[in-house]
Amino acid sequence: MREPISSYPRVRVQGDGRRVASQAGAVLLLETVRKIGLDQAISTALASWRKPRAVHDPGKILLDLALAVALGGDCLADVAMLRCEPAVFGPVASDPTVSRLIDTLAGSDEKALQAIRSARAEVRRRVWSLAGKNAPDADGRVTVDIDGVLVIAHSDKEDAAATWKKTYGHHPLTAFVDHGPGGTGEPAAALLRPGNAGSNTAADHITTAQLALAQLPKKYRRGRRTLIRTDSAGGTHDFVSWLAKRGRWLSYSVGMVITEAIHQHVLKIPGPAWTPAVEADGQVRDGAWVAELTGKLLDGWPSGMRLIVRKERPHPGAQLRITDADGMRITCFATNTTGRPIAELELRHRLRARAEDRIRAARSTGLRNLPLHHTAQNKVWLEIVQIALDLLAWMPMLALTGKARLWEPRRLRLRLFSAAGQLVTTGRRRLLRLARHWPWTSRITAALDRLAQLPNPG
Repeated sequence: MREPISSYPRVRVQGDGRRVASQAGAVLLLETVRKIGLDQAISTALASWRKPRAVHDPGKILLDLALAVALGGDCLADVAMLRCEPAVFGPVASDPTVSRLIDTLAGSDEKALQAIRSARAEVRRRVWSLAGKNAPDADGRVTVDIDGVLVIAHSDKEDAAATWKKTYGHHPLTAFVDHGPGGTGEPAAALLRPGNAGSNTAADHITTAQLALAQLPKKYRRGRRTLIRTDSAGGTHDFVSWLAKRGRWLSYSVGMVITEAIHQHVLKIPGPAWTPAVEADGQVRDGAWVAELTGKLLDGWPSGMRLIVRKERPHPGAQLRITDADGMRITCFATNTTGRPIAELELRHRLRARAEDRIRAARSTGLRNLPLHHTAQNKVWLEIVQIALDLLAWMPMLALTGKARLWEPRRLRLRLFSAAGQLVTTGRRRLLRLARHWPWTSRITAALDRLAQLPNPG
């Protein structure tokens, strides 16, 4: 009996296949674009940048780049994966045309960025309306998480500098709309900053919050229905005062640095004043307690601010900090929400950790590095990344069900977008036949059926 020399079957490869489409599962994104009217909105927004007798629409070029990033690309040249499939993605501009457009938009002195953001805000309102009970504002409230992210630069790019983690690159400040436990999240703003930008710079937090609020439907741009969450970088007097300013009245839940004054107050809290912390399922969190601090600690802060502290047994092997007390890990946050138990408020603030998942998804979707040299160009790139992340959040919200709505970009690419298909032309129709043996073909077709039932943009 002859022993096999490999565990895998041998396949003879020929490079002359026809009518086969790679990345055929990307039709999910294309159908989402059609149903929400994103292509029309972007094209209208960038109509001023279309030159006379131009072959390619600037909006189509920008959207092609976003689709390439959503499929895993991380530079302008990766739009080639769309260009080689014209039957699926239509005509795609050449690399020089793409580069010229980026340079033109970068030189428009923020006007192009504002046009793109306005188009995204317009489409976002339609998507949330179509999503119904799956929309992030289904309960009448919206949560926006603001957090910083370090982007490493491997060359000497404009505004790249040494970061607080002793790396080299940029330090953007991002904002994501939280979809809650039944979904993921979508980007609302991204402020490009030098690598040496401060983590707790109030002016940058205010600018990012303004950009994020402008992306929300008008009724959520002020008032208690909108919650702004940050880590301790947002716990500054100026930022909290801006959030609570008369006429703005936003809800907030911001982390606070454990100062010596807070530390001393924590040591004086009597045992009965501590309340057990809770988990998301309502069960008591083992080894964690919360309490509210009052008194002179709140002097100088906006009226109505509450200071809530949590103590928790550190996990095995954790190293205690100087601000910890009696062997317990101490954390603190401020909020202006009233009428709810402090354990519930602490849980709500702890769920801010979902922003880390959004940042991880952004890193795998074009934010691993900034591919262009000039800051103005990379600002355009950040808008492209946000459009890609929007699509990766809106498509599951509108078309997927169950646990599939929680899939992050890498899993969506592996299971859905990478499915291959065969193009068949019959009569005047063009069909895309997906492989029957692919385990997730039924999910793709079911999702397309749900998208087909949505009304077309008017």
